[in-house]
Amino acid sequence: MNRITLLEQFKLFTKESTGDIIMPVKLQKGDIEQTYRNADVYLMRLKDSNSAQKKAPYIIHQLITGKDIQPQGQNISASAIIRSIFCVFNDNEEEGALMLINLMERLRIELLKQVVIGKQFQLDLEAGLESLVYPDDTAPYYCGEMISTWKIPVVRMEAFKWL
Repeated sequence: MNRITLLEQFKLFTKESTGDIIMPVKLQKGDIEQTYRNADVYLMRLKDSNSAQKKAPYIIHQLITGKDIQPQGQNISASAIIRSIFCVFNDNEEEGALMLINLMERLRIELLKQVVIGKQFQLDLEAGLESLVYPDDTAPYYCGEMISTWKIPVVRMEAFKWL
């Protein structure tokens, strides 16, 4: 019911939604032939940021902000904003850019179809679902991000039993 659970459920949802998209991995020292795999999904950061290029393709879900509010005369509500970073590799610049968009679009479409993940976290479509493909020339790596806002279950106040 907390924000860590949201991240964990988002990771599972992302793996299920994008798991069949197989992309190339940069050849590493000692590799003989090109390998392919689906995007790994990480929470908050890569395990080793020094190897960011070796890890592609990947998606990182980061909790950016959380908010709990109770406007006068209304029920309490809670939300969280998640930044999802996408990175793919491809020696062909056109294919790499399109591969990035394909990965991002798959997750976007699945989120809009499901709207609820983990049976408790609802995508806030009033806040919108925002995507950005980085325009920088970083070939053969292509990156972008998505910002999503989630309605999360509220913490129930216990103070009322004392009033």
